[in-house]
Amino acid sequence: MILRPSSPPAVWGVAAVCGVLAAEVLVVLALRRISPENPFGAVFLLGVLIVSAGWGIATALTMSAASAVAYAYLHASESPDSLYPAIVVFVVLALVCNLLAGQARLRGIESYQRRCEADLLAELARTMLRRPSVREIGDTVSRRLSDVLDLPPPYAVLESGTAEDKPGYTRIVLRDGDLDIAVLFLPDSLSASESRRVSRVVPALEALLAAARDREALHRSTIDLAKQQAALRRVATLVALQGDPADIFPATVQELSQSLGAEHVSLVRFDPDGFCTVLGGCDDDMQRDHLEVGERLELGGRNICTEVLSTGAPATVDYTTATGPIAGRLRERGLLQGVGVPIKVDGKTWGAVVVGAVDRTPIPDIAARLTDFADLVGTAVFNSETREQLTLSRARVIAAADQARRTIERDLHDGAQQRIVSLSMELRAAQAAVPVDQPALWSQLDRTVDDLAQLHADLQQLSRGIHPAILSRGGLGPALKTLARRSPVPVSLTVDVGVRLPERIEVAAYYVAAEAMTNTAKYAQATEIVVTVRLDGGLLDLTVTDDGVGGATTEGGSGLLGLHDRIEAVGGTLTVASPLGLGTALIAQVPITG
Repeated sequence: MILRPSSPPAVWGVAAVCGVLAAEVLVVLALRRISPENPFGAVFLLGVLIVSAGWGIATALTMSAASAVAYAYLHASESPDSLYPAIVVFVVLALVCNLLAGQARLRGIESYQRRCEADLLAELARTMLRRPSVREIGDTVSRRLSDVLDLPPPYAVLESGTAEDKPGYTRIVLRDGDLDIAVLFLPDSLSASESRRVSRVVPALEALLAAARDREALHRSTIDLAKQQAALRRVATLVALQGDPADIFPATVQELSQSLGAEHVSLVRFDPDGFCTVLGGCDDDMQRDHLEVGERLELGGRNICTEVLSTGAPATVDYTTATGPIAGRLRERGLLQGVGVPIKVDGKTWGAVVVGAVDRTPIPDIAARLTDFADLVGTAVFNSETREQLTLSRARVIAAADQARRTIERDLHDGAQQRIVSLSMELRAAQAAVPVDQPALWSQLDRTVDDLAQLHADLQQLSRGIHPAILSRGGLGPALKTLARRSPVPVSLTVDVGVRLPERIEVAAYYVAAEAMTNTAKYAQATEIVVTVRLDGGLLDLTVTDDGVGGATTEGGSGLLGLHDRIEAVGGTLTVASPLGLGTALIAQVPITG
């Protein structure tokens, strides 16, 4: 038997009563011909059961009464003593059938309704997971609730938790814990059964809205985390590539502004004189008053920068109550709240990253997120300072070595060499005074003078290797010409400088050329060396090439490694290209600074 959730039209019910009753009478008449003594009352109960299952109580009672009359009519020939009890029993059984069928029908209707409600909630779950905002799904949920729950006009309306009351509606607040997340408006004219159906749906609807909110919050959190990690990766790449802090500062504030959606982000450095210097800033409205890069602000009062500097820890400040010049500048910008974290370099508070907002809505984990960027900035500053100190230290070491070379060369020239010359002259005078009858002594003095002359030449060569005096007197061009004349391999030299360069640059260029020529003569088996020196804008460009066997390398402690250090000490670069069989090209580029 099929229990329908709704009854067919009443006209069909009347037709069913008449048709079923007529069929029952015909069946009973036919059966009584076979078995006259059997009353066959159960046949009429079957019709009562069929009608009760398909229609409401009124149609079922009508069928019961009609069946009782038909039963009495067919058994009218029986004595009243046996007929009346039979009719009473039949009526009672018919009513019991009505009751049981009605209950079964109600259970069937309820089962159908619950299935529809479950399908509705499943559909709403899919809708809410795709569009979690109440404003986005309000119309869809309202329409589907009204359709599935068979609500009368003006139907159900789902709105956000801040919606105001509506005339003609009952307000049901949907909550997630203590938070009002939505309001369901229902017509005041709901019946008891409709209210029960709504009450069954409301808890599940609350759970769906809460789950949708949680899912959206998680989705936003995931997106924010992905943005933050991407921003961190870009800044970390700049730091890893040893980028200039002057480029890293604006990149950091720009990435923070985009990933946090903040109205104001700035990066400041704390100066020893009680001021801070703005190194980077980003505002959502650059037309309004904003901090300029390079602007210096006095510290003091109660604000983020002074709190971070004094505590070395993250700080949060309400700008409506903050004091000091910095607070005044940011309050003019329209900011109400700010958060700052320290930038630490070598364990000391070097500066701060500051984020400001025009409202007081907190950004989740803002301090931790800012600290990640501040750590990268601190690393970049530390690396830059370390590189600068290393470069200066290396330059000082090389300058000290060059000065020592000059001192040794001068001492050799003014001391030992002059003494050798004087001694040679004295020996020549003594040789001239030797009597003619002592030729052996004369020859011995002559050999001694010659040996002193050779020693003097060797010392001259040694002093030139230590530090060429001509470089100090005549500059890079004459020094390279002298170097080229002494090279055992023919040298084609082109010098297009025209002015004296800073001494440290001339010394570096000279030693690069000298080392390259020496290596070529020793190892390259070359037939020619080409040396070109010229000024290209603010760069000194020195190129040394040969047509030798190639294969030169800076590994294994070769002289080229020392040249790298010397060139980098003056801020330049040294490039060596030496493919096997194709010669060697050595290119040094040095910026010309005072």
